[in-house]
Amino acid sequence: MPKIDNIEETPNPNAIKFVLKEPVTNGAARSFHHAAEATDDPLARSLFEVGPVVSVFYMGNMITVEKAEEEDWDDLLPRLAVPIRAAAAAAGGASLATEAGAQGGALGAVLSDDPRLIRINEILDERIRPALAGDGGWLEVLGIKDNTLTIKYQGACGSCPSSISGTLMAIEGMLRQEVDPELEVVAV
Repeated sequence: MPKIDNIEETPNPNAIKFVLKEPVTNGAARSFHHAAEATDDPLARSLFEVGPVVSVFYMGNMITVEKAEEEDWDDLLPRLAVPIRAAAAAAGGASLATEAGAQGGALGAVLSDDPRLIRINEILDERIRPALAGDGGWLEVLGIKDNTLTIKYQGACGSCPSSISGTLMAIEGMLRQEVDPELEVVAV
C-alpha cells in the first residue's frame, strides 16, 4: 500500500498531484478520461468512484487527479486519499511494452521507419517530459504523418490552458529547430 509523501498543486487549478513513497506502476503511464475507461483498472476505478473526478493519470510514484471545476479540493482531497492508500504498489519488472509505454510513445518510435520520430522522442524525453511530470502531467506521441506530429497531453496537462497554447508552441519551436523546420505539432 503506497503512502502519500506529498500533495502538490499543478498549473492546472482543477488537477492535483499526489507524490507517493512507493510506485504504483513500473514506469508505465496510465491515463483515464472518464470512469468507463477505468473499469478494468482498480486504482483508477476507485478514484472515479470517489465522486466528481474528471480524469486520472498515474505512473511511477505519481498520481494526478483532475476534478470537476465546481468542486472544492478541501472536500475532495481526504476522500481521494483513501483509495490511493489502499492501492497495490508495483511489483516485479516491467515488460518491454510497459517500459516503452512509459516513454510516451517510444515503442511507436522504435517500430516507425521515420527517423524523425526517434529524434523527437529523444528530445521530449530529455527536455519536455520531465518538466511535464513535475507538474503532474505527461505527453504521448501518437504519430507523425507527412510534416504533422500528433501528440496527446495526459494528467494535469490534459486540460490545462497553458499546455494547449504556450507549451505546445514551445515544443513545436524546439522540434522545428532541431528536427524539421516544416514540422507542425498538433495536440488532440
